[in-house]
Amino acid sequence: MSEKSPLMRQWILLRTLASRRYGVTVRELAKIMEVSEKTIRRDLDLFMQVGFPLEEIVGEHGKKKWKLSGDLTERGLPITYDEAIALYLARCLMEPLAGTMFWNAAQKAFSKIRSLFNETAWAYVEKMAHSFYQTRTGVCDYAKKAELIDQIMVGIEDHRAIELRYCSLKATQPVTYEVYPYGLTYHRGALYLVGLLVERNEIRHWKVNRIEGVELTDRSFEIPEDFSLQEHFAGSFGIFQGDQDYHVRIWFSPVVARYVSEAFWHASQQLHSLRDGSLIAEFDLDSLEEIQKWILSFGKHAEVLEPEELREKMRQEIGEMLAAYSSSATTPSKQRRFARPAQVAFGIPDLAEISPPVKGVR
Repeated sequence: MSEKSPLMRQWILLRTLASRRYGVTVRELAKIMEVSEKTIRRDLDLFMQVGFPLEEIVGEHGKKKWKLSGDLTERGLPITYDEAIALYLARCLMEPLAGTMFWNAAQKAFSKIRSLFNETAWAYVEKMAHSFYQTRTGVCDYAKKAELIDQIMVGIEDHRAIELRYCSLKATQPVTYEVYPYGLTYHRGALYLVGLLVERNEIRHWKVNRIEGVELTDRSFEIPEDFSLQEHFAGSFGIFQGDQDYHVRIWFSPVVARYVSEAFWHASQQLHSLRDGSLIAEFDLDSLEEIQKWILSFGKHAEVLEPEELREKMRQEIGEMLAAYSSSATTPSKQRRFARPAQVAFGIPDLAEISPPVKGVR
């Protein structure tokens, strides 16, 4: 912790004061924050100025302790001040769902939280909120899909079949399907409907952006007892699925090893650090499509060790990319032909069609 990050320090200070039922001394706070007692006293003065209910407790031998007094139950919410602030700060995570039923409900909750603070305290909370920013690269806008998503949710909750009008990326006209909607999943800034395609008795995925219409029917269905979204995607490296069993091993150079090790990529991942600073990652998957694109995003700093099928796919993809860049000039026809390599370079899955069928119900 450092005096160079006052908002982060003050946030942790708020949490500490709220969690210590019997209070905490200035000296203890200074030790926790790794700053001077003078700095802590300035922070406490700030909290009192903005209106947080700080309480000073005088104990044995005149020892003074501080705590954040009470919660917000009397004001309409059975939570503490730090919890209310955390919920408000989390509103940026809901922005991709603006216009949907989820966003509208969240906005009402945020309004209630806003009403709990006076203007001075609210200015402080807003200042803290501006210290966080969520990038929106690749995030879809669902403002115009609110009614459609509402219908899907009713179908999911009431176990009612829906007639789904869907236009894939390559199609020129939408096609209507009868679907048993099982649930929604959020992946890389986009919502996907998971359900049973009735005419083929196969579980499929539909990108919500490409759904043009939803009509609820009176036909009911039952979700198989052994089905869960978590298990359904267990073998997937994202949204694509297959019916194979692949053990994937990838070598990452020291340049990107730390980046790879810092994140959770898949439930099956095993990461092995090597003496030279490089890393070997292992995954058990049922499809290679998405992990191939992910590996390509690391360029020369990643190499597939196994399976051989994936190594061959990489050789073929890299060869085609090399051919595309080998020409000294790019003709208009070539521009059209290679309009999508950026997708590959950044590891963005191409869900042009409804996802491939999943054999059986998991």
